Amino acid sequence: MSHLITATNVEKYYGDSGQTTKALNRVSFEVNKGEFTGIMGTSGSGKTTLLNMLATIDRVSAGQIYFEDVDITKLNEEELAEFRKKNLGFIFQAFNLIDTLTIDENIEMALSLRDVDKATRVKEVAKIMEQLGISHLKNKFPYEVSGGEKQRCACARALITEPKLILADEPTGALDSKSSTKLLSLMEFMNKNLAATILMVTHDAFSSSYCERILFLNDGEIFQELYRGQQTRREFLNTILDVLAIMGGQADAE
Repeated sequence: MSHLITATNVEKYYGDSGQTTKALNRVSFEVNKGEFTGIMGTSGSGKTTLLNMLATIDRVSAGQIYFEDVDITKLNEEELAEFRKKNLGFIFQAFNLIDTLTIDENIEMALSLRDVDKATRVKEVAKIMEQLGISHLKNKFPYEVSGGEKQRCACARALITEPKLILADEPTGALDSKSSTKLLSLMEFMNKNLAATILMVTHDAFSSSYCERILFLNDGEIFQELYRGQQTRREFLNTILDVLAIMGGQADAE
């Protein structure tokens, strides 16, 4: 299986020479094509900083991040904008839908930004909405649908450009438990049936139990790595909780 992402000794510092905060300390890992990977950690662990590095929203202080064979840490701003447009899809906690556009128009906008012709846009939007079970929301506005439905629409918007990587930042953070379960099942479907490579940042053990692999960050470093393997989701959840308990115990000891 080939690597989509290879991060090597990534470091991130904030501040000046007077006072510097080290958010990431020599973080190294790979993400394979077709994986559903989670990044877990408490507030301040560095998980959001790492996501921002991968999204090219922020730059590393040291180290390299390769996306396939391209070192994205070396790209200039214009090249980074083109890279994001061609390769990345995003699912945010806050949905980021435009209230004045219908649901299908929100999804279609991702293709409009790529100058895809109208006939193709309409066809592709109808296809992805059917695949994700939201065709009935086509002519509704965001304020007319539930939070869970908004997030399913956000998933469709992220998928429609066929990105090589989908970055999900606490995607269940604004949802109730029922909607969260539906969204996570949808993301699992996207991964297994639509060949989506997903990297999800979350602090929630239940959400991370849907992943194939989890990287645990603690104080800016990788504390542990877990693979689900042949475990059921319930068994994997218990394993995740065990690791979090150890991490919490170490934090208490410090």
